[in-house]
Amino acid sequence: MKHLRFPLYLSIAAALLTIGLKTGSWLLTGSVGLLSDALESGINLLAAVAAYIALWYASRPADLGHTYGHEKIEFFSSGLEGGLIMIAAIDIVNTSIQRLIHPVELESLGIGTLICIVAAGINLVVAQILLRVGRKHGSIILEADGHHLMTDVWTSVGVVAALGLVAWTKWLWLDPIIALAIAANIARTGFVLIRRSFQGLMDAALSDDEVATLRAAIQEKLPAGTAYHALRTRRGGTRKFADFHLLVPGNWTVKQTHDLSDAIEESVRAALPGVELTLHFEPIEAPASWQDSELLGIEPGPSVQEQPSKSSSTP
Repeated sequence: MKHLRFPLYLSIAAALLTIGLKTGSWLLTGSVGLLSDALESGINLLAAVAAYIALWYASRPADLGHTYGHEKIEFFSSGLEGGLIMIAAIDIVNTSIQRLIHPVELESLGIGTLICIVAAGINLVVAQILLRVGRKHGSIILEADGHHLMTDVWTSVGVVAALGLVAWTKWLWLDPIIALAIAANIARTGFVLIRRSFQGLMDAALSDDEVATLRAAIQEKLPAGTAYHALRTRRGGTRKFADFHLLVPGNWTVKQTHDLSDAIEESVRAALPGVELTLHFEPIEAPASWQDSELLGIEPGPSVQEQPSKSSSTP
């Protein structure tokens, strides 16, 4: 995963640079919107560092204590970023309400706005890099950090709009009102990240499209007189896991069953790269084989009544 670390280096550098730019802009103008923007960049820095640590830990190989690897920490990192975003939103709301109660005259709006635009441009470029690389490699850490930076970009857009309106209308209350709207958008992004993290930590199944692709790849290699059921899937960071019960005639040899499992695994790898597949073999004619999983009543596929009464096919 070393190739995934470079985008996070960019994220950390962008956070440091934009913190300086936005803090300077806030000191010049006194805008609560710019203060909110600067605070969010501080959260960005913490999130980027946390994401880097999580990515480093996730890249560690499997060991006796973590036989499935360490990639699941990516969901924890995503949830942490969502939580930090929510904290930033709450802080913006608090600061905005105080400014609504006690308005403050803004100064140097021209240069403050220019600095904000430069900072937004930096974050936009880095965010798109994070999102592109994250989607390409299936890294929830990079995607979460990219979405986090995009909330910062939209924050900056809102701040620029607020400063422009304040300069034009002289309505000081517009500054905190825009900041409140920005906080709502930020909170929405934080909620999405937290929900996604929760689903991952709860071993949510792969997407419907991925499961459909997986089922088609399995079905393609099943000869007459065989079946499968109890398909389970989950994601652990960038890795995908699936297991199911393969039902074959009881008189098959170990080699026949193994050859069929090899063919299925090859078909699955071609259709859905990166899936780690585990198969459990059972005799298709045994009634117990059709009553051994709580998934049988909820998944598509043959039921007990549809089980073959006689099978002797070979793969």
